Amino acid sequence: MYKKIGILSDTHGVVHPGVVEVINQCDIAIHAGDIVDIKVLQKLNPKQKLVAVQGNNDTHLADFKEVEMLDLPGGKIVIEHGHKHGHHKPSHDSLRDTYPDAKVIVYGHTHKQVIDKDKTPWVINPGAAGEIRNHGGAKCFVIDVSDSQEWIITPYTFS
Repeated sequence: MYKKIGILSDTHGVVHPGVVEVINQCDIAIHAGDIVDIKVLQKLNPKQKLVAVQGNNDTHLADFKEVEMLDLPGGKIVIEHGHKHGHHKPSHDSLRDTYPDAKVIVYGHTHKQVIDKDKTPWVINPGAAGEIRNHGGAKCFVIDVSDSQEWIITPYTFS
C-alpha cells in the first residue's frame, strides 16, 4: 500500500494557497499545531483524513488532542507541537525518548523546517505554512509511504 502524507504546522490563522494545493493531493494531512483559526483546517481536503494537534496558541480548540499517532505501513508517525520539549528549540533527544517506537516524530513550534534523520526515530518539522515567521516562505512536507521501510520526505517552500 502506498500513501502520501502531507504535513504542515504553524499556520496561525493563514495558510499559503500553494501549501493547500500540495496537502489536498495527499491521502492524509497532518497539522502539527498553532492552527489558531479553525477556518485553516476547513481549506484542507485530503483524500482520506485530516489529523491535527493543539499548539501552544490553540487552547481554545478543545476538540484537538496534544498528541496524535498514526499507524502506517512501515511504521508509526507521532504528532505533537513540541513546545513542551523546550520552549525555543524542542529537544530532539527528549522527543525520541518520549516516543521511542515511532518511525517519525512530527513537531512544529519553531517555524523552522528540519529533517533530522541522524538517529531513529526521525524528527521533522515542516516549518511555518502561514505568513508569521516563515523564514523565507511558507513550507510543508510530503512523506511518500510504502509497505517497505523506505519513506521519502519531500520539502516544499512557497514565497
